[in-house]
This record gives sequence, C-alpha cells and structure tokens, in this order.
Amino acid sequence: MTSPKITFIGAGSTVFAKNLIGDILSYPELADARITLYDIDPERLATSETVARRIAEALKAPATIEATTDRARALDGADYAITMIQVGGYKPCTVTDFEVPKTYGLRQTIADTLGIGGIMRALRTVPVLLEHARDMERLCPDVTHLQYANPMAMNCWALNRATKIKTVGLCHSVQGTAAEIAEDIGVPVEEISYLCGGINHMAFYLKFERDGQDLTPLIRKVVEEGRVPEWNRVRYDMFLRLGYFVTESSEHFSEYVPWYIKRGREEIVDRFNIPLDEYITRCERQIDKWGALRAQLQDPTVPLEIKRSVEYGSTIIRARETGQPAVIYGNVQNRGLIDNLPADCTVEVPCLVDRNGVQPIGIGRLPPHLAALMQTNINVQSLTVEALLTGNRDHIYHAAMLDPHTAAELDLDQIWKLVDDLLAAHGEWIPEALRPPAKAQPLLRVA
Repeated sequence: MTSPKITFIGAGSTVFAKNLIGDILSYPELADARITLYDIDPERLATSETVARRIAEALKAPATIEATTDRARALDGADYAITMIQVGGYKPCTVTDFEVPKTYGLRQTIADTLGIGGIMRALRTVPVLLEHARDMERLCPDVTHLQYANPMAMNCWALNRATKIKTVGLCHSVQGTAAEIAEDIGVPVEEISYLCGGINHMAFYLKFERDGQDLTPLIRKVVEEGRVPEWNRVRYDMFLRLGYFVTESSEHFSEYVPWYIKRGREEIVDRFNIPLDEYITRCERQIDKWGALRAQLQDPTVPLEIKRSVEYGSTIIRARETGQPAVIYGNVQNRGLIDNLPADCTVEVPCLVDRNGVQPIGIGRLPPHLAALMQTNINVQSLTVEALLTGNRDHIYHAAMLDPHTAAELDLDQIWKLVDDLLAAHGEWIPEALRPPAKAQPLLRVA
C-alpha cells in the first residue's frame, strides 16, 4: 500500500496541526504517511514543522515530513487535504467583525458561524477556499478534502456548489457535546449511543440512549436538581423548550437566535451567563501565551504530550486507507439526507467511511420545530453563498436582514449601514465584486 500524502492547508495553526498529526501518526497503518505542511506564514510554518518532526520521533513513526509556502507543491498529488485556515486572522478581520457592530449596539460572542460576523467571515474565506479547490482540481482531483474552517456550513455549501472536489466539513461539536452530556448525567460516554442530525452548530440529538433506554429523563433531571453547569445555561433552556439537546455550545448558540442577547435586557445576559466578546477574549489569551507555548513546543528537552483528540480527520483517513469501516459526523450536501431541509444546503449527519469514501446516511424528517429553527439559519447561509457565487452584493444585505440576532436588535436602515461599514472596513479582504462603492466609508477603522 502506497503511503498517503496528507497536506495541511493552514499548518501554521500549530496547536490544531499538532493534535491532528499526533492522531494520524499514532495509527500504525498511517505511521509512514507523507505529511506536507503548507502556510503563508513561514515563521509559524517552521514552528509546526519542528513540532511535526518531534511527534514523529516520539511515536517512532517513519513518516515523511516537509513544509512549504508553495501551495501548488503542497497539493500536487495529495490524497488528503486538511483545511484549517482563518482568512484575515484575529487582527484585523476578527476584531473588525466585533468592533464595527458594537457601534450599532450589536454584540456577539463568537462571530464565526452566523450573524453579521459569520457573514463577513464567509465573504473573505470562501474565495480563498475556491482558489484552493481550483488547485486541487488541477493537481489532485481525487483528493478527499477535510474542511475544518468556519463558517462551516457556508464554506462547504459554496465548495459543493462551485467545485468538483469531494469535501466533507468536520467539527467536534457532536462528539464533544455527547461527552459533556454524559458527564452531566453520570453515564460513561462509551456506553452511550446516539443519532444526531441538522446543520453545523445547530444539530440535535434525535436519540440519546444506553442499551436501548432513552437517557432524556436523566438530562431533564440535571435541570430539576439544579445541576446545570453555569457555562451551559442556554442549551439546557433550549432543551426544556424544544425537547432535544443541541450540539453546539451555549456561547455559540446564543447568537444564532433572537432571544438571549438583547440591548437593554442585561438581566437576560446575566441570567444565562452569556460571555459577550468571548472569542476576542480567547484570542487575546492565546496571543499572550503563544510565545511561551511556542518555545515549549520547540524545546527538545520538554516532553511533548501526544494524546488522541476527538477530531474525526485521522479516523476518516484510516478508514479510507484500510477499508476498516468507521462512522463519523460530517457536513455534506443535503442529497436526500434530511427530507424537510433544502436539498442543496449543508447538513450534518452520520457518515459511513471505508474504501468507498465518505458515505452520508439519510435520517429522514426532523421534528418540524427543529427544522423550522434551522431554516432561520439556512436562510442566512443561502443568501451569503448566493452573493459570493453570483457577485450580487444585494444578497449580503438580504442575509443580514434575515439573520435572527441582527434583525432582533437593529432596524433596516441600521442593518444596511452596518453592512456598508463592514464591507468598507474589510476593504481588500472582500472580493472586488462585493466591495461597496468608493464613496462608502466605514464608521470605524480597526488597525
């Protein structure tokens, strides 16, 4: 069996790359893989290369490891491409996505999946992903593309609609939340079986069982006994109201709906312990710690901790290479998978993986109230993708109009002006066809 070539796009995300490389090389069947690291930042790339070589040495894996800033070289002949990019970075783009809306009184927690922040992230990320996909079509047309970048649903929707590359979007919210619920109810996660379906960051556990017994009463008991974790109040509130538990964290979910972050209603924010600006705070902490962490990761005298993560990437590669079947949750095009969601949207469903590839499993109809809730998010995703693929700037405004949180806080004139300001502030990070006329000026510029 020929050693697979696995290309990391955005390998300068050192910690995430470290986890995935450790996962891959810890499988004996993948220990001799050819790992190619690609990034546009040569300094961070060099750090990731050092870490990758340390992992291979620690695991005694005969892997071939190379690093390059040449994307064509990285993708040439790749069997797997793992995308983990953040276009525009924390500064200037993520800061802009938070600070400009704040001038309108619109506050966010994460701003990377939906909302005005998610829309803007898609506008600057999808064009880059499409460039990568064009290279893949030319250099590795049979590649399996494992896509980790947010906004997940919009990115995958555009890729599936505009390219021929086999893409599956990967997130850890399904398996991660299952482990969190298991801890809350006191049942080992290894004993739990579940069926989950929906859209990324808004999928729901349709079944959550042990030995065929429904565990929903134990989840409800967490509320009744006052044991809801302080950081998870939003999701438990939704569980009580909807009857199903959602996969993504409370801080994420709170900005996908119109009910939890409201100006002049600080008691709601306090009651549900919603961490406004959480992503900004997290990034600042990571930046503060990066220097010391980088030195530690590169220091050969400091033992390198290697433990399996919950990410699905290595599981997919191993199943594809060995034929040993595995089930993962992936974000794929809705081709007869969920009957009461749009046929072309991106859905998150179980997928069987073996030598035949990633094969999504249909789950039929969702409970109607869950499908209706998801549709409010799909509307925003659809219009953003339409703007990107057709060059129709109007659909950016339409997407913002229909975003649940934005529409709950701002009137139409404010929404229009906010979009103008964000497009102007992002400047060349936005595709030329979608940039505002030259006369439009942002209310706030972020250095």
